[in-house]
This record gives sequence, structure tokens and C-alpha cells, in this order.
Amino acid sequence: MPREKSSRNIPVAPLDRVIRKAGAERVSEQAAIALGDILEDLGLEIAKRAKELAEFAGRKTITAKDIQLAYKQWRRSWP
Repeated sequence: MPREKSSRNIPVAPLDRVIRKAGAERVSEQAAIALGDILEDLGLEIAKRAKELAEFAGRKTITAKDIQLAYKQWRRSWP
């Protein structure tokens, strides 16, 4: 079930472009919204892991390396 428009952070047009880059000729708005919901959930999970990494290193600032390492950790734990 898609979120309300006001709760989405990622606009539909870039999501549409991502799906088309994957080879789709046509993309429904609902498909783009569904991808956005999933990407936001994954992004939040990775950001939380990155925050933990930065805190463990004694920093308040999350760096690109924290995000990259958090993503690698998430990928390894993905079923």
C-alpha cells in the first residue's frame, strides 16, 4: 500500500528513470512509488547502521565511508 504523498521524500520522476534504466519501457506511477517506499526503507536502515559506525568511532558526523561500510554490512546480512 503506497504512502501518502506528503510522507514520501523521493520524487516519482527520478524513480521512474531508475526503473527505465533497468530496461522497462513503461512504468506505472504506483510502481515508481513502490520503489521509492522500498528505497526509503533501505536508506533508513543503512543510515542507522552508518550512525552506529560513526558513534563507535567517536564521531557525530556520518561520512561517506560510514555509509559505504554500512551498505556492505547490510548486503552481507541480506537473505
